[in-house]
Amino acid sequence: MLRFLKWSAVTVVFLVLALALLVWSTTFHPPALQQEPVVNITQAPVLKSGQDVKLLSWNLQYMSGKNYEFWYDHIDGNGPDIRASKEDISTTFNQVAELIIAQNPDIILLQELHDNAKRTDYEDQLQRLLTILPPEYSNYSETFYWQADFVPLPQIMGSVGMKLAVISKYKLSDALRHQLATIKADPVTDQFNFRRAIQEVTLPVSDGSKLSLMNTHFDAFAQGSDTMQQQVLYMEQLLAGKNANGEAWVIAGDLNLLPPGQYDNMDNDAKGYYQPTSELERIYTQFNVIPSIEQANGANAKDWFTHFPNRKEIPGPDRTIDYFVYSDQLQVNAAQVLQHNTWHISDHLPMIMTLTLP
Repeated sequence: MLRFLKWSAVTVVFLVLALALLVWSTTFHPPALQQEPVVNITQAPVLKSGQDVKLLSWNLQYMSGKNYEFWYDHIDGNGPDIRASKEDISTTFNQVAELIIAQNPDIILLQELHDNAKRTDYEDQLQRLLTILPPEYSNYSETFYWQADFVPLPQIMGSVGMKLAVISKYKLSDALRHQLATIKADPVTDQFNFRRAIQEVTLPVSDGSKLSLMNTHFDAFAQGSDTMQQQVLYMEQLLAGKNANGEAWVIAGDLNLLPPGQYDNMDNDAKGYYQPTSELERIYTQFNVIPSIEQANGANAKDWFTHFPNRKEIPGPDRTIDYFVYSDQLQVNAAQVLQHNTWHISDHLPMIMTLTLP
């Protein structure tokens, strides 16, 4: 009997270790810093000193459109929809491409693209988008921030893959992935969590200088933890270091945080996602931010709303959670949230900014 119990215990330990190894080998564990590949077309043009550059930043909600209330769109996780139809995804691809072509940006920073995700039929959404954009948009880099071969969540029960991407008309010289703090969970759940990141790409300029563009998508649903504070602190330190080096830089994306002052104007349900004092206060006090506090809270604050939650009771964009932040080295000539005829494409609205290089 003792021998049987001994072997039973050994078997249990072996099975637990085998399961742990399987979970680890099929989930995503990037290092703190990681070089990422860049793709450039032959003889890709190089930015010129003094040139005007138009940027477009957009969270594309994995091309799923606005016809759904996904389970995570409710704070209790009880939204009715699990995925978008293939037809709606195709329609959204075409709408995204049409807007990009009409706006004609020089560089595009995209968040929430899927790649090998069951809910979007395992498609590499970046590659599909590249096939329907003009050929000059063939310089790009990408980085994942969620990856697993199988997530045992009832609404998923399959693979996930989500990434950031930068697409450019101009040559990229290198790319770097910065790992951000993660939401802490039990050791098993943690293996399947997002690994949020800042994607940094460098573009050479003809006078020998460079432009650093950073693209990010911060965590959501981090209530009860200091994850958002840690992610903001990392960004603050990264940008301060670039300022100290005299670099020209822009960071853009979905920060999932309100600008200071906007919390008081939210309804009680929306307030549950945010802190009364925005974690972004420390960013606003040190750096140039679009929208400014005055823009985000003034008489025309609605012009700077960037998010439109997938909830039937919310008739239109009602908050600002997407931003451009930029260095003193750059002159910004114009910036705007594109609200005309964009509400149906994603739960986020695209932002554009035109800057002049030093």
